Amino acid sequence: MNALITSEKLIIHRPGTSEPVLRDIDFRISPGEIVTVVGPNGSGKSSLIRALLGHMPLVSGKIIRRRDLRIGYVPQQVQLDRTIPMTVRRFLSLPHWVGAEEAAKALARTGVAGLETRQLTELSGGQFQRVLLARALLHDPHLLVLDEPTQGLDQPGMVAFYRLIEDVRHQTGAAVLMVSHDLLVVMRSSDRVICLNGHICCEGTPQDVGNAPEYRALFGAEARGTLALYRHHHDHDHDHGPQHDCASHG
Repeated sequence: MNALITSEKLIIHRPGTSEPVLRDIDFRISPGEIVTVVGPNGSGKSSLIRALLGHMPLVSGKIIRRRDLRIGYVPQQVQLDRTIPMTVRRFLSLPHWVGAEEAAKALARTGVAGLETRQLTELSGGQFQRVLLARALLHDPHLLVLDEPTQGLDQPGMVAFYRLIEDVRHQTGAAVLMVSHDLLVVMRSSDRVICLNGHICCEGTPQDVGNAPEYRALFGAEARGTLALYRHHHDHDHDHGPQHDCASHG
């Protein structure tokens, strides 16, 4: 009853076609959860995010959002016109102006304090991702949605960014919904993983999904290596509670 967003029997077609990109999607995310969606290219991961945000039409099914739900969104890509000068401070005030103190607090929270006067085009990839995250956090969201937020970052940058996401969750209490292809980091950072390939193949705790044959069939040797590393680092200190169903859906 306290879910932030719920979808029931969601079906979405590829734009301009009658071909389903997603079918029979039952989804929910609760306050404080970190949920990650994984799947191969073309599996419908970003389409699910866009549908949940209300940016993609539904063929059938429904999406229920909690009343007064605030969502912070970090998109997969942001196209910048490098000929137009724009400081970090100005970027944080688009489309709605925010005060200097609020902007400084958001940047400090994401580990990039003091960048207000820097041009966006001067930032490293890691700095820019943290500025995007700061912008998403400006209005104290109940739910933070991240669509492949570490695209273009090197391995240390990815690990650092996902650690930051965990810290943000603990500091703010916001739930986090991520799309990611970084399997190892997903296993280390998520409470629940959803494996998608046009439908929900399996879902549950990282170890549940790592053991599911559907997940292994999709990711092969990469999945086995990821699970081995996950077990080595985490089985000693994770209490995941009841096991989730990882049977194939549909």
